[in-house]
Amino acid sequence: MKTINQLPIYQIAPPRIARRSFLGGLAAGIASTSLTGRLHAASPNGEVRVAVLGAGGKGSQLASYLDKTRGAKVVMVADPDSGRAESTAAPYHAKAVVDLREAIDSPDVDAVLIATCDHWHCLAAIWAIEAGKDVYVEKPLAHNQWEGRQVVEAAAKHGRIVQLGTQQRSDPMQAQIREFLHSEKTLGEIHYVQANRLGLRGPIGKRSEPLAFPKGIDRDLWFGPAAVEPLYRNQLHYDWHWDWNTGTGEMGNWGVHILDDVRNVAYQDTQDLPDRITVGGGRVGWDDAGQTPNVHFALLETKTFPTMIALSNLPVEPKQKGAWKVSSASAADQWPQNAPGSGYVVVCEGGFYLGQRGSGQAVDRDGKVIRKFHENTDMIAEHLQNFIDAVQTRDASILKAPIENGHFSTGWCNLSNVAFRAGESFSQEQLMSQTDFAPWSQMVDSMTSCLTKYGIDPQTLKSCPTLVHDTASERFVGDNSDAANQFLRREYRSGYEVKAIS
Repeated sequence: MKTINQLPIYQIAPPRIARRSFLGGLAAGIASTSLTGRLHAASPNGEVRVAVLGAGGKGSQLASYLDKTRGAKVVMVADPDSGRAESTAAPYHAKAVVDLREAIDSPDVDAVLIATCDHWHCLAAIWAIEAGKDVYVEKPLAHNQWEGRQVVEAAAKHGRIVQLGTQQRSDPMQAQIREFLHSEKTLGEIHYVQANRLGLRGPIGKRSEPLAFPKGIDRDLWFGPAAVEPLYRNQLHYDWHWDWNTGTGEMGNWGVHILDDVRNVAYQDTQDLPDRITVGGGRVGWDDAGQTPNVHFALLETKTFPTMIALSNLPVEPKQKGAWKVSSASAADQWPQNAPGSGYVVVCEGGFYLGQRGSGQAVDRDGKVIRKFHENTDMIAEHLQNFIDAVQTRDASILKAPIENGHFSTGWCNLSNVAFRAGESFSQEQLMSQTDFAPWSQMVDSMTSCLTKYGIDPQTLKSCPTLVHDTASERFVGDNSDAANQFLRREYRSGYEVKAIS
């Protein structure tokens, strides 16, 4: 592989404990929030009183877990869909509100759990941190990389406990795998990692007329910091994932879990962000209103070893159920037969580690199983308990997914999305021209060959030349950097701005 320029390592500044500033009462009109210096009172019995922000499937699931978490109590649920807020709040006799700022402002709330659409995560977290609340925020941390950094700075400035919802970090299996790979070194040196999200999804429809905004949902609040745009998909909820205005695609939806595992297990969190990024992909096979790629592949190079990610939402053949099989080896007998479709393969000198949610196994080059890993752990329950314990003890050092670490894991996905969006017409030669890493060429060949069963010409994809990323400034530098840097930050609507934290 070509030598990667040595770039400065990001230095983490120590937390700056500042005077806490809190949100005052809601200003007249939805689009503004005021700040006051009022302190909220702690729960008299030591319980952490939690407001759940976002009452969709994930918010409802986490509310049910919180209800069983030692030391926690669900006291409020906020969602611009009033029906969702009420139905989620009812089992816990919690207060249902439409505007999340009412929950953030409440003196009866100690912490918030953010399970909103992606575009709301950072603004809601910053408002809550500035209001003196502790924060558990679902993945991905950020809709764009710049705003994620502002959450990190806000948490440090105000001394709050902030955890990302990458719950696999609370699985004790992860420490065992690290020990196996790095201390025991049974498989030898790590050569590279291939991460996979080869999971099926379908198109989201394409309307000729905009979707009528459902009754009972506050439209202005729903869009919040995002642009208010007509929607041409069939449904409002969930499919916001596949619209750049509100979502981060499959890379941010599933990729962050898998790449966080890779950072944790393979890199032992020694690699904050990638130094070089090369990307191809497209939205193909569907004529729908979605914008994010349903085929996406990226080479993420670091100062140690590279990681690749292969993502596809298409079945192995049209109208079939099986997912794609993607290899980065030159021959079938050089790749594990049971490589996980949603997980990762750590390719080592003496074999492979195959990791996925809740389990893993190491196999040698002949396919013989060397060791299996599994723990009977409810990762969501453990992760929420870890957060509540940190809040009660005021000890951020015990967090399993501290927010800056979550910012970095989210960043691998955000930067892969940026490179896709900065790409132009597809060129396989361009994808290979700045690296001699042979497995990347093999993986790209494997991805593009899967398209032939659909009669899709790879030239309908997009590709981006290799981008150099300065991990200190968290910006791209050198050739093509201007095209990429424009996607590191978005324009915010008046009253919903994410502002730089100083």
